Amino acid sequence: MNTPPSSLNASRRDVLVAGVMSAAAVAVPAATTAEASQRVTNRSSPSKGNRTVNMITSKDGTQIFYKDWGRGPVVTFSHGWPLNADAWDGQMHFLAQHGFRVIAHDRRGHGRSEQASSNNDMNGYADDLAAVIETLDLKKVTMVGHSTGGGEVVRYLARHGTKRVAKAVLIGAVPPLMLKTAANPEGIPLEVFDGLRTSVAKDRSQFYKEFAIPFFGVNREGAKVSQGTLDQFWLWSMQVGLKNAYDCIKAFSETDFTGDLEKIDVPTLLMHGEDDQIVPIHDSAKKSAKILKDVKTIYYPGAPHGLTVTHQDQVNEDLLAFLRS
Repeated sequence: MNTPPSSLNASRRDVLVAGVMSAAAVAVPAATTAEASQRVTNRSSPSKGNRTVNMITSKDGTQIFYKDWGRGPVVTFSHGWPLNADAWDGQMHFLAQHGFRVIAHDRRGHGRSEQASSNNDMNGYADDLAAVIETLDLKKVTMVGHSTGGGEVVRYLARHGTKRVAKAVLIGAVPPLMLKTAANPEGIPLEVFDGLRTSVAKDRSQFYKEFAIPFFGVNREGAKVSQGTLDQFWLWSMQVGLKNAYDCIKAFSETDFTGDLEKIDVPTLLMHGEDDQIVPIHDSAKKSAKILKDVKTIYYPGAPHGLTVTHQDQVNEDLLAFLRS
């Protein structure tokens, strides 16, 4: 039976509301192995004040933590809400073993970075990413972002240009716009995001445990997600400051990236799960694909938002192929 488009749109919104949707979060790969830890390269940042190893000072003075593994062509990773750089360990370990230098930072307020009280928005996130790239003098970078991190990458490219960038990869990313507006009637109602803010402020610990369910598609028949993966998601989520988590909801839900996407002039790969309950594919990747100039798409049947865990091997191989192309 053919379902009318309006019914499909309503259905997608219902799924998000039911799953206590919160656009954003990065894929949560398997825990870092001991071997991966040993491969970490402790590159000290250039001295400035009391900066410590693997910390960079952003332009507003916020301390940003980063991890830097391997040697070779550079790949940066931007995580999403409400996790940290460790969410990329499954991809970083794999690519470091295949001849790449991989770098991921904790977004301000997340993980080991400073819990800044201001600039918790896409411009601030993009400027922090720029500080990492410029301080480490990275060139010919392939930028990878998941969910909110995808928005961060897109805003960086529009705000700071592509002089240092070779390619971009957006995985389950939030662009072009999540919020329902007159110009984006298929989007998510503001009330849904207000509900997220209420849940985070009232009992974020329980909320993160519940949010992991639709994130990994655990509520789908046949889903195989370990308790360890769910526990890891909760642990990383609890490391983000309350104010930072709260402010980030507005950043990932209300930022319109349409104009940013139009400015991107490097080859871009869009990877998205077709059963993404957090950032529905029809309202994100499939719209972005129509805006980007040089784009390749890979859509994964039945895959959830956290596809870098549930489909880690496939995602890693596809990412490697794009890097080598």
